[in-house]
Amino acid sequence: MIYIRSLFSTVFFYGTLLLGCVITSVVGIFSRKATIPMWNYFIMPLCLFFLRIFSGIKIELRGTQYMKQEGVIYAMKHESALETYCMSSYITKLVFVLKKELTYIPIFGWAQYFYGMIPVDRSAGGAALKKMAKAVKNRLDNGRPLIIFPEGTRKKPGAPTAYKPGLAFLYQQLDTPVVPVATNTGLFWPKNSFLKYPGTVVVEFMEPIMPGLDKAEFMKLVEEKIETKCNELNQEAIKHSPGAANRMYKE
Repeated sequence: MIYIRSLFSTVFFYGTLLLGCVITSVVGIFSRKATIPMWNYFIMPLCLFFLRIFSGIKIELRGTQYMKQEGVIYAMKHESALETYCMSSYITKLVFVLKKELTYIPIFGWAQYFYGMIPVDRSAGGAALKKMAKAVKNRLDNGRPLIIFPEGTRKKPGAPTAYKPGLAFLYQQLDTPVVPVATNTGLFWPKNSFLKYPGTVVVEFMEPIMPGLDKAEFMKLVEEKIETKCNELNQEAIKHSPGAANRMYKE
């Protein structure tokens, strides 16, 4: 049954996503600003509706007192495709930092461009960081909060960490609070998996880290906060859904 439910979920979820990208690619030519509410209030809520109906995946937000709609950078754990889609339903006007290669994908990449996402050329080294910081400042100045995945790629729940320097660079250059965000999405929509498992995905926002720390101190603190909370969320999910333990990282 889970195969059938996952099939329907995938078809309707990505079908809606494709429709949204096509519309955005047209609307964005005339008004980039108009693409934002279209995604936040129509396309993504519809995608998440299909995910809930067919796969039984619900989303619970915690620590909402730390959610701000502008003037902040969110450092979020990246375990699944889900968090790259769902957050714009809760944090309006947000933007992501993403791999430049993604913007080359026809229709999908065009939609990312018109929405205002920030592409990064990972091969460009320090020059890419400076360009990214300039683009992020522009978005923040225009009231658009940023979500960045500190490890730069999806990791299975419980996998060894590999936090990148890009987050610390933004923290120091932009003098902006950073809100750590933990999640357990990988237990329900695993990395590189067609199957989607029913349950409650938790996204937990934590107290912001204010500007002023040095690079090493900041990186240690943000990683400790995110990983500690992710471990708690994973263990909580496993208590309610013992089968989720099989989707944890294994050496």
